[in-house]
Amino acid sequence: MAEETKKHDYLVRGTAWNGQLRVLAVQTTELVEELRKRHHTLPTTTAALGRTATAGAIMGAMLKGNEKLTIQVKGDGPVGQIVVDANANGEVRGYVDNPQVQLASNAQGKLDVAGAVGRTGYIHIIKDLGLKEPYRGSTPIVSGELAEDFTYYFATSEQTPSVVGLSVLVDEYGQVITAGGFIVQVMPGMTEEGIDRLEAAIAGLPPISVLMEQGETPEGLLRWVVGEDVQLMDELGVVFKCQCSKERVERTMISMGEHDLKQIIEEDGQAEVECHFCNEKYVFDRPQLEMLLEQAKPKPMQ
Repeated sequence: MAEETKKHDYLVRGTAWNGQLRVLAVQTTELVEELRKRHHTLPTTTAALGRTATAGAIMGAMLKGNEKLTIQVKGDGPVGQIVVDANANGEVRGYVDNPQVQLASNAQGKLDVAGAVGRTGYIHIIKDLGLKEPYRGSTPIVSGELAEDFTYYFATSEQTPSVVGLSVLVDEYGQVITAGGFIVQVMPGMTEEGIDRLEAAIAGLPPISVLMEQGETPEGLLRWVVGEDVQLMDELGVVFKCQCSKERVERTMISMGEHDLKQIIEEDGQAEVECHFCNEKYVFDRPQLEMLLEQAKPKPMQ
């Protein structure tokens, strides 16, 4: 029986079956709706970006401290590249190259995410773990539906057998009704009997969108997958958050150098910078640009 859905997005994580499974599930309805509004995505693109952002939220929760990751989905479909950033604090942002892609429903009568993403290409995962070089993993797109593609990524790149479920449901106006998903990972030592049991549970799982529309929570999703034998460790709030700011943009413009800033002032008299991730616009008039120019000039030797 479905529990009452909590208003704000959140993620739960824990273990199941006496530690044989690592389990995470998330509600991302507000996050995906925020992405839809900021990028003006049409329904098929909303689902593609939303599924990727949901995967990002869960994968970010697998990190620690100040670690963060970037997901790049580069398929041959019309949406182009999908990029999502996430961190261990539940903060997620993302964008898609072509937000205005809308396709006819697929053979199952659902949003044709695979058609939008494409069935050929790669998923790249870049993890900033605080080391000199980031961790990079890449695997081919196997279906374009994304849940299967992330399942393949975990099995191939991270050698962790996993089951990934991702869902975005929109209404007739394109607004997000529900979004969420789960990742269940098999830990070393899992018996063949346990694997068979998990496969049977997944095969009998109703669509995530149906469960969430009925009010199912992340905790409830996990019980549908692994039964009552689940030990939840903690809960993490999930929010859209972009790291851009006027100060960061100013630093970037100063780093362009004296010549380029002079050219902007002379040719345009102002500058407008738009963040890919949040569509926030930062406008600089002539006096502001001249101040940045002064900071960009080489300092005389003392």
